[in-house]
Amino acid sequence: MTSPKQALAHPAPSAETAPGDQPGAVPGAQGRGKPPTGPGSWRSRLYRWDMKASPYAFITPFFLVFGAFGLVPLLYTGWYSLHSVQLSSLDDQTWVGLENYKNLWASDFFWNALKNTFTIGVISTVPQLLLALGIAHLLNYKLRGSTLWRVVMLTPYATSVAAATLVFTLLYSWDGGMINWLLHFVGVDPINWRESDWGGQFAVSSIVIWRWTGYNALIYLAAMQAIPVDLYESTALDGANRWQQFRHVTIPMLRPTILFTVVVSTIGATQLFGEPLLFGGSKGGSEHQYQTLGLYMYDQGWIIGNLGKASAIAWSMFLILLIVAAVNMLVTRRLRKSQ
Repeated sequence: MTSPKQALAHPAPSAETAPGDQPGAVPGAQGRGKPPTGPGSWRSRLYRWDMKASPYAFITPFFLVFGAFGLVPLLYTGWYSLHSVQLSSLDDQTWVGLENYKNLWASDFFWNALKNTFTIGVISTVPQLLLALGIAHLLNYKLRGSTLWRVVMLTPYATSVAAATLVFTLLYSWDGGMINWLLHFVGVDPINWRESDWGGQFAVSSIVIWRWTGYNALIYLAAMQAIPVDLYESTALDGANRWQQFRHVTIPMLRPTILFTVVVSTIGATQLFGEPLLFGGSKGGSEHQYQTLGLYMYDQGWIIGNLGKASAIAWSMFLILLIVAAVNMLVTRRLRKSQ
């Protein structure tokens, strides 16, 4: 038996109330902010379509630009590398297969350019990253005007290749250059940097070092500031000095960042073009002393006009970069497993 008050407080469900609905609720009522759930509602279909298609619409511009200016030229260059094509007659193409690659394999100029690319890459990358690491370590401490020093470090990177190379060309001038003027005071005869073998490679490498050291230093600095301070405090309590903290705390924590800068610098060294071109022309010196792969490709394609061979050089550089990426992947996996 229920009292009249209980009956009024809990009215009996009517026959029109669907199973699972709250008694007294309006049939078909929707909560605010929720998409319509009717199976045939056009708003429901529009909502589902929007949820599925919006992410693809956001990334479509990138793929369109990449396809137009990246993928299509890459594939077209690969097609050119299998043909004999001259710059003066682009419509006259002759299928030669892998003949351009065979000619590169037998070419002394190609191996000379590959050797120069490797040596200049080593000469410029190793000192560059070591200097960047040291500068970042100094900037990591509290210094007066730290923001100013960071801007100064980034200034060479913001300088154009043409302006930087022009200044260094004047510095390394054989007659009246400041470098030879300084060498004269220590008893060293003037060096013809543009015609010397190792001298030309050193001069080109110094331009690369000057432009990219500050950029890598800021990358290292950002990674250093992400290292927990507790690690340094615990090592300081154990009696470690700053050099020991740098070796046993900073360097191990920077391994992924160091690996990243090594890979990026290697890619940049493989594609080195502007500095040697402006320093000594497309031949890289009178005897190709510092002609890189980029200069060799430019010389074959735009000076000689052999676009088929130049395309083969471009794809050879692309394969070298793929090898670098594969080595980076293997090293990264081993570092993760060791940790």
